[in-house]
Amino acid sequence: MAPTESDILKHYLLLPAPLTSIQTLEQFRALFPRSWQAHPQVRLLFRDLQAQRNIVINTVTENIDAEARRGVAMRREVLRVALEESRDDDGDAEVDIERALFGDKSGAKRAKYTLHTVIPDLHGAAAAMESEMQRLEDEEAELVASIRQTIEDLSDLQYGKLSNPQLKKDVLEGLASLQDACASKT
Repeated sequence: MAPTESDILKHYLLLPAPLTSIQTLEQFRALFPRSWQAHPQVRLLFRDLQAQRNIVINTVTENIDAEARRGVAMRREVLRVALEESRDDDGDAEVDIERALFGDKSGAKRAKYTLHTVIPDLHGAAAAMESEMQRLEDEEAELVASIRQTIEDLSDLQYGKLSNPQLKKDVLEGLASLQDACASKT
C-alpha cells in the first residue's frame, strides 16, 4: 500500500526533529566556553531546549493530523458535489410531479436501491457526519479556550492585576478620544 500524505509528512518532518538526533548534550556543551562546560545550568538549558523542541514537534503532529482530517472531508465534499451535479434534477422533479398528480399510475418507475448500492452511500454519509462532528468539537474547544482566557483576563482586571501596566493609560486615552469624537459629531 502506498504511503499516505500524513505518513510522508510524519516521516520527513518528525523523525529527524528531536533535538538529540541533531545534537547531543556533549556537542551542546562544546558550544560554551571551557569554564562553563561543566556547569550544571548547561544541562538544564539543554533540557529546556529539548522540551521546547518537543512542544513544537507535538504541535506539528497535531497540525498534520488536523490537515489529514480536513483532506478527507474535502475529498468527501468534492465527491458529494460531483454526485449532485451528475444527477439530472429536472427529470427527477418532473417524475416527482407526475407521482404527486397521478400516483403510481403515472408510469414513472420508482428508484430501486439494493443493499450493495445503499451501503457505500451510508458509509460516506456516516463518515461525513463524523468529520463534521469533529470539526464542530474542535471549534467548540477553541471557543471554550477563548472564553476561559477572556474570563481570566477579566478576573485579573477585577483584582487589579494587569499584565500590561500601560493598559490603564491606553484605555483612558482611548475613552477620552472617543468622547472627543462623539462631542465633535453632535
